[in-house]
Amino acid sequence: MLQQALGGAVVLTGGPAAAAELGRSLVVVYPELGEPFRQVFTTIIEGIEDRLGGSVTSFALASNANPAQVADEVRKREVKVLIGLGRGGMRVAAALADELAVMVGCVVSVQESEARNFPIHTLAPDPALLLARLRRLKSSTRRVHLVYDPKLNTWLVKLAREAARAEGLELLAQEAADQAEALRAYAQLLASADPARDAVWLPQDPTTVDDNVVLTLVLKEGWNRNIAVFSSHLAHVKRGALFSLYPDNHELGRSLAVSAQRLASNPKAGAAGVLPLRQARAAINIRTAAHLGLDVATVQSGFDLVYPSS
Repeated sequence: MLQQALGGAVVLTGGPAAAAELGRSLVVVYPELGEPFRQVFTTIIEGIEDRLGGSVTSFALASNANPAQVADEVRKREVKVLIGLGRGGMRVAAALADELAVMVGCVVSVQESEARNFPIHTLAPDPALLLARLRRLKSSTRRVHLVYDPKLNTWLVKLAREAARAEGLELLAQEAADQAEALRAYAQLLASADPARDAVWLPQDPTTVDDNVVLTLVLKEGWNRNIAVFSSHLAHVKRGALFSLYPDNHELGRSLAVSAQRLASNPKAGAAGVLPLRQARAAINIRTAAHLGLDVATVQSGFDLVYPSS
């Protein structure tokens, strides 16, 4: 394995020439973080290599890495496609977007303006997967409430409206520009929601889903009023949300490799824009499920994680 330090800021890791042609001309760039994040990136890269049939070259970026310096190192290599993982990888991808085919993965939330020049695969679960699972868990649901920051999640709401129609649901989406506005929206909708027909969806949105004030309010009022609250954040299930979807990191890597193959053969095939997570596993809180009157023995089948753990 080749290792090379670049100004103390970047570590280069790679392996023997990959069996696949793309593997020899693909670079993955990701931030050098501690566990459990390091293992997340490692598993994604393993999925990429599994799909391509051999090793790929990867750059691990230290927190003080200079994206321009890393871009210069990439230029020295015969690279067809660059996959940037996380925010650090996205900065390098942006620096090289005019020179080669780039794509980004494993980003929690982005503004649509950041995805004008290349595709960004976020960790926001596909609304179609979330709403289909909601309908299976609680078939009486007719309306889903969502509070979102339009700068971050207008793209998600568009997908959610289509997914809601497909599931026979009404999506009631409210915009909120800051936490105070989000709190008012949640307080009002929770006060008037019908426990039998309504559910609340907490998206990956740092503006409207603060993990302290907002989350505490929504989970407490949802519990007190028997309203189903589901989330796009795995950590929220442990705290009392009914269910969530979270990344299958190996399958995410394989999917990114497939997209990279399309980009390599036709750079125009990877249309710019923000994309949801489809390679997902599921978690459920059976205490919350029982509180909502769901048949725990029935609903917990098909979930990969169950809280509280026995």
